[in-house]
Amino acid sequence: MSATSPASLTIHELRTRLASRAVSPQEVVDDLLARMERLNPRLNVYAAIDPDRLRQQAKAASPIRGRLAGVPITVKDNICIDGELTTCASKILAGFRAPYDATVIHRLRREGAILIPRANMDEFAFGSSTENSTYGPTRNPWDLDCVPGGSSGGSAAAVAADVAIAALGSDTGGSIRQPAAFCGIVGLKPTYGRVSRYGLVAFASSLDQIGPLTKDVTDCAWLLSVIAGQDPNDSTSAPVDVPDYVAGLQQPVKGIRIGLPELSVEGIDPEVHRAIQDAITVFQRLGCSTVPVTLPNIGSAVATYYIIATAEASSNLARYDGVRYGRRVSGDNGQGTLLDMYERTRDQGFGAEAQRRILLGTYVLSHGYYDAYYLKGMKVRTLIKRDFDDALARCDVVLLPTAPSPAFRLGEKIDDPLQMYLSDVFTISANLAGVPALSVPCGFSSQGRPIGLQLLAAPFREEVLLRVGYAYEQATEWHRQQPE
Repeated sequence: MSATSPASLTIHELRTRLASRAVSPQEVVDDLLARMERLNPRLNVYAAIDPDRLRQQAKAASPIRGRLAGVPITVKDNICIDGELTTCASKILAGFRAPYDATVIHRLRREGAILIPRANMDEFAFGSSTENSTYGPTRNPWDLDCVPGGSSGGSAAAVAADVAIAALGSDTGGSIRQPAAFCGIVGLKPTYGRVSRYGLVAFASSLDQIGPLTKDVTDCAWLLSVIAGQDPNDSTSAPVDVPDYVAGLQQPVKGIRIGLPELSVEGIDPEVHRAIQDAITVFQRLGCSTVPVTLPNIGSAVATYYIIATAEASSNLARYDGVRYGRRVSGDNGQGTLLDMYERTRDQGFGAEAQRRILLGTYVLSHGYYDAYYLKGMKVRTLIKRDFDDALARCDVVLLPTAPSPAFRLGEKIDDPLQMYLSDVFTISANLAGVPALSVPCGFSSQGRPIGLQLLAAPFREEVLLRVGYAYEQATEWHRQQPE
């Protein structure tokens, strides 16, 4: 793709061209649609595409008003857009149209964004590979035989392949950051409470956050500035002022303290380890200092997460019963009891991974096991949060790999849930602790697959993450690489 193609531009580049009328919203949408027509059959990043609706939005986007006026933003299939299908890539929500806008959608509309709905995802955000989708797996633009990560794999792959300018995803245990790393783009999980969850279909309510997936850190700051802020519709959103994230990018990073946890290299791909060490050298060259920190309970993060997250998921998914909305599977000729209808609907509506998590969550909440599992998990979660509080009192950001390996091959882990769950080992702790975390590209494997580094900061210190990530980005060329 030529550098002047609208689809290849970042938000800030596109806004400059739109403001000067060097390009129109209609031309941007037409360029994206042309790429979607050519690439979506191969990548499967969108569950559905409606060219007429997109062109109508583009026509309405003139004249140019608002911070995102005329800029198309792709939306994951678990974020409600009024009147649009919102299925969470699940059969059980087939045909469901959202009756209202999520708060983040309202804020995008207010700034003039063009909305592109239904980026593919793991069913109900249950997964790390975007293979658990009723619409089929999404493929990684860098290697079509590999996964794009999950559960926001459709959003990440769309941005990497230039069939999206930027995208929204959701992150419950790494579902923005791990796909960002696998696809060579930028992904941010904000602090819990920084962005409203109103209109996000719930997976685990104490862990979920909506965040941006973008081509560079500037776009990430731009998009976060639009969607962040307290919302009266979400009682968990925090009454904390939203700083000017874009202006903060230019602040110097000299003297920033980078916390380096002591991690066993066992289980970390050697090429990932090498890329992280090279990144540390770049930060030192930028004038940052490195500080050893300890996270003694991080080894328990995966087990803790899959107790708490599945418990909350089993409660949230109890509402899908075939009665009020979504799919209903009755008995033969409509015969059978109400219980029969529940069982048939949930058996045929939920995929294998959703059923696995419902069963796990119900088990850990059941009588006789609640104290042994769920209550103990919540206590360990408190210890993990305390670890991060202590570490971030000694440094400004903590540096970790985003994932222990580059993208793995399609089908490689789908039948081994434990190995699949371990691919989120470095991202899960940020959700348990409620802290913000940013993934930025930091290299490639010998097979040409992207590698990401992760920066974590104290709650509501996203501006520090973005400033440090931006400085690293400007000192390297990784974010400029594009898949063929």
